[in-house]
Amino acid sequence: MNLPACPQCQSQFSYQDQHMMICPECGFEWNPTAPDDLDVFTVQDANGNALTEGDSVTCVKDLKVKGSSQPIKIGTKARIKRIRDTKDHQLDCKVDGAGEMFITAKFVKKA
Repeated sequence: MNLPACPQCQSQFSYQDQHMMICPECGFEWNPTAPDDLDVFTVQDANGNALTEGDSVTCVKDLKVKGSSQPIKIGTKARIKRIRDTKDHQLDCKVDGAGEMFITAKFVKKA
């Protein structure tokens, strides 16, 4: 089978799941029969700057962590691994000293 490469990361390892194509490397899902004029999803930080995958961000307030007694303090740095199209917790980040977690974009600013 000759499947198309991932339009986001250009990986050749995409696979088909019913009518959708899925990239196992970046997790991007797309419909190959849909028109190419897809709406671009953007996420903005607390200051209104657009965030992209790979950006470094810092927390603008102390954040409570579910299941932990230690909060993430203001100024803690994190690196964005993936941006998700959800109502809350849009950023999949690796937070310094706390590990990997989802964070809402309005509580960070671009570093």
